[in-house]
Amino acid sequence: QVQLVESGGGLVQAGGSLRLSCAASGRTFSSRSMGWFRQAPGQEREFVAQISWSGGSTYYADSVKGRFTISRDNAKNTVYLQMNSLKPEDTAVYYCAADVTVVAGTPRVSGSWGQGTQVTVSS
Repeated sequence: QVQLVESGGGLVQAGGSLRLSCAASGRTFSSRSMGWFRQAPGQEREFVAQISWSGGSTYYADSVKGRFTISRDNAKNTVYLQMNSLKPEDTAVYYCAADVTVVAGTPRVSGSWGQGTQVTVSS
């Protein structure tokens, strides 16, 4: 298992941008697909984006497609989530996860989770 630590959350106005980072420990990061999820107050955790182990394939939730970009730097054991054109409905705790696959449009996590980072978008 890898240990994951998210950072980069904060308060931003609607229309602004933030970049989240997820730093992973361990030497197996580069062989793992990774993903981002989020959970708003009173709601279930939902899928945001997934990236393959090489970075060559990505998959996004419809709600963020065209606004968010997931990427990774295997040399730095880090996965990123660039969030542009933020909306108040993007407000949530954002979680990084390891070993994320998307099968028939359904995301599945078989690895570890980070502790989350808060993103708040004001209107």
